[in-house]
Amino acid sequence: MRFYLPKINLILIAVSLAVIIVGFALMAGEPSGATEYNPDIFSVRRITIGPMTALAGFVLMIVAILWKGKK
Repeated sequence: MRFYLPKINLILIAVSLAVIIVGFALMAGEPSGATEYNPDIFSVRRITIGPMTALAGFVLMIVAILWKGKK
């Protein structure tokens, strides 16, 4: 089987996918319910660090697909 992307591109894609998963995991947590309020939904980790990490993973994915190695 022949891949159209070199090995380095596939490695970068795997790394960016891992960064995206970490970003979404940072956004996860206990929700606020109808009966009780959870102030953790507004923590810095869930509203700033997690989305920025996921966005960095998506940008890295674009770079990984377009990366041209040295010839």
